Amino acid sequence: MSVPLVSVLLPVYNGEHYLASAIESVLRQDHKHLDVIAIDDGSTDRSLNILQRYQVTDNRIRIVSRENRGLIATLNEGMTLAKGEFIARMDADDIAYPTRFSRQIALFRERPELAISGTGVDRLIGNRVVRGTPNPIHQSADWYILSLFYTVFMHSTVMYNRNVIPADMLTYDASYMHAEDFDLFRRISREFPAAMIDDSLVAYRVHDESVTNKHKRLMRRTHLAIAAENLQREALIDDPYALNDIGAAVAPDTVSRAADCLLSIEDRIAARGLRTSASHQEGLMCFFYFLYQLIADEKQPALTHQFLTQTGKWHTIRRRERYGLRAAAYAPWCSGLWSDASLRLDALARYRQSVPAKSVLPLQGLA
Repeated sequence: MSVPLVSVLLPVYNGEHYLASAIESVLRQDHKHLDVIAIDDGSTDRSLNILQRYQVTDNRIRIVSRENRGLIATLNEGMTLAKGEFIARMDADDIAYPTRFSRQIALFRERPELAISGTGVDRLIGNRVVRGTPNPIHQSADWYILSLFYTVFMHSTVMYNRNVIPADMLTYDASYMHAEDFDLFRRISREFPAAMIDDSLVAYRVHDESVTNKHKRLMRRTHLAIAAENLQREALIDDPYALNDIGAAVAPDTVSRAADCLLSIEDRIAARGLRTSASHQEGLMCFFYFLYQLIADEKQPALTHQFLTQTGKWHTIRRRERYGLRAAAYAPWCSGLWSDASLRLDALARYRQSVPAKSVLPLQGLA
C-alpha cells in the first residue's frame, strides 16, 4: 500500500513565541510523507524568519508570505494549495504528538467512509500539561446531532479525508468569523461519517494571546448564530432570535429568553421521544454550559442566578459555584471575593492535575 501524502495546513500570524515547537512537532511525526503549507499572514514579528530557517533544512515545508488577509482567507488559500490525500490542521501555538498523523491515517484506512477525524487534547498551560480524559460519548456519538449544539472537534486536531469530502465543501465560510470551524464541521457531519480518537494527540496551548481568548465575545456570538440556524432547521427551537440576542448583550430580558429557549428545546426533544438519545442529551448539556459560562463571565451574579433558577439547573453546576452564586446574588459586595477565591481554587486544582511539560513534551524548539 502506498504511503499517503498528508498536507499540513499551518496558518501563521505573529507566532514567533511558540512557532518553532509547533513546526518541530510536525516535522518529527512518525509519518514522514508530509507537505507542510505554512502561510505567513502578514506577520510583523520574526515568524517568517523562523519558517525560513526550518525550510533550509527540510524541503517538505512550503512557505507563502503576503499581506494580512485574516485567518479564514488563509485557511482557504491553504486548502487550494494542498496536494495531499489528507489535510491536517495545525495551529502555530500547539504541539502535535509524534503519532498523531499515523494514528489518524490508520483510522481512515480502517474506515475509509470517514470524512473527518479529530483527537483528544492535553492542555499546555505555561510549563505544565493537564492531561485530557476521554469522553465516553465519542465512541457511540451521532456526530451530526452533536454538531447541532457545539464545535465537535478541536480545530488543530482535525484531519480531512479528501477521498470523501467534495472539493467545493472543503472551504471555510467567511460569514462565520471565529467560528468557521463550527460551521464547516456541521456541514461535513451532516453529509458524511466522522470519528474521534479518544487519546490526546495534540497539546493545546492556553495563553492570553490565543485567537480563542482575544476574540471570545465575537466567537461566542457567531457560535450562537450557527446553533440557532441548526436548531431552526431541525425545528427544535421556537425563538432563534433569543440566541442571537443574548450573544449581542447579556441582560435580564435576554437571559430570560435564552432560558425559555433552552427549556423549549428540551421539551421538543422529549416530545419526539429523543430524551434517551445520548447524543441529544450530551449536545444539549454542552449547550447549557456554553450559555451558563457566557452569562457567568459577565460577573453579574444576579443574572447567572436568574438563568439557573429559570432553567431549574442548579444541580448541574459545581457545589462551590452554587454556594457562591446564591450568596453573591443576595450580597453583591461578596461577588468579587467569591470570584477571586474560585479562580484561585481552579488554578490550584489544575496544577494538582498537571505534570511538568518537559515530561510530556521534549521539544523545545529553536530560539
